[in-house]
Amino acid sequence: MKKILAYPLTVIYFIFFGITLVVFHPIQWICFNLFGYKAHKLSVDWLQFFLLRCLNILGTRFTFINPYDIDTNQPLIIVANHQSMYDISPITWYMRKHHPKFISKKELGKGIPSVSYNLRHGGSVLIDRKNPRQSLPAIMKFGEYIEKNNRAAVIFPEGTRSKNGVPKPFQTKGLEILIKKIPSGTIVPISINNSWKMLRYGKFPMGIGNHLIFTVHQPLKIATFVDKEELIRTVEQTISSNIHP
Repeated sequence: MKKILAYPLTVIYFIFFGITLVVFHPIQWICFNLFGYKAHKLSVDWLQFFLLRCLNILGTRFTFINPYDIDTNQPLIIVANHQSMYDISPITWYMRKHHPKFISKKELGKGIPSVSYNLRHGGSVLIDRKNPRQSLPAIMKFGEYIEKNNRAAVIFPEGTRSKNGVPKPFQTKGLEILIKKIPSGTIVPISINNSWKMLRYGKFPMGIGNHLIFTVHQPLKIATFVDKEELIRTVEQTISSNIHP
């Protein structure tokens, strides 16, 4: 019965999702080209807000647990497990005061209204996963940008999304580069639960009635860890131990 209900709700969701992307694309363009970064960033924040409201059509609820008062006058590396594309908007909205920027595959940099424009112009970095000669220097430059401007780099070290919620081992190269290039930063671990259930039936219909839970763990100052490998192990263990497939 739940899956049957998911079909019409998914159709309605896709309609509102598409409208939201199309409407915010020219808004982003105007904000960026006429008023600059701050206006563009504000338009992206509200894009995320409405994308979350679209997901409410599917009965999706969001809980973002963050008991920490994280200083905005510092660069961050937000490290999270990755379960679906629906991990992105909640992090962007609820951590918006820290200016989250993403490491994304280059394919997302064109063809998607609003999303592609923001990735190209909002401070995120587009990489070719199959070409280390392009991706590694791009991540280095991205880390320098985060360090200089006190932004937040968001990275999903699992690489590919977990389709059943079970965490995958970290692929640490990208995170190691960010740690090296953002020495004054703080790592913010986040455990994501139930996001994978949005695609439990595949792309159509979508899962309905899901409760997505994001849990922020104790922020860790990079400078306090002499052994960076220990730091990465600590972050991975913290995130993984709080995932409940």
